[in-house]
Amino acid sequence: MAVRLLARSRRTFVQLPLYRSGFRHVSDGLSDLSDEQMVKDTSAFVRWNNGGGLFHRSARIDPTAVVEVGAVVHSDSVLGSDVRIGSGTVVGPSVSIGQSTKVGYNAVLSNCSVGQFSTIHNGVCVGQDGFGFFMNEEGQILKKPQALHVRIGDNVEIGANTCIDRGSWRDTVIGDHTKIDNLVQIGHNVIIGKCCMFCGQVGIAGSVTYVSGKEYSTVARTKMHRGFTEAPA
Repeated sequence: MAVRLLARSRRTFVQLPLYRSGFRHVSDGLSDLSDEQMVKDTSAFVRWNNGGGLFHRSARIDPTAVVEVGAVVHSDSVLGSDVRIGSGTVVGPSVSIGQSTKVGYNAVLSNCSVGQFSTIHNGVCVGQDGFGFFMNEEGQILKKPQALHVRIGDNVEIGANTCIDRGSWRDTVIGDHTKIDNLVQIGHNVIIGKCCMFCGQVGIAGSVTYVSGKEYSTVARTKMHRGFTEAPA
């Protein structure tokens, strides 16, 4: 809320004491909000003493967690022990991140939970809307609601600029010990089991279930490993 409001104003984050060690953005937009209203909206965010990032007062952060300068942790989020959040990363409302998980720079985590000992590299986006639309009787293309979540297990690694969409009729799930390369797209409602590997530029269509077995399974490029099923998006 604070970021959206400030983006429409001529004030900069530098002009607000709480943001002096964080953002350095300048907006040319106009706003009807008074200075008093703007400060009131931003006062819920304070500086985290271990790294200098910003967090909402309702967030629960372990004292050992690091939130670097320029990162923002939103309301009701939970960060476990030894979690590290890189500069420029946004942890959205009610997101939970487990013990010793590391998140790189400029990632966006929303509508999701992440387990323990996982690594999320730079630029990853998790929990945004999936690609779901339908055509009505008038020929208009309308959006299907995308209202569920992403659940990421323990010891998962997600490569740079990978996107994982939130679910629409079931949560999107990434199983424990799964490893995902850079530039992978995982659609809404996908369920990936344990110990799977996805190489760069793989795309997994919405509502696919990728079954893990006793052995490690790998998807390379656009070739799909056997053992998956599809359900209607």
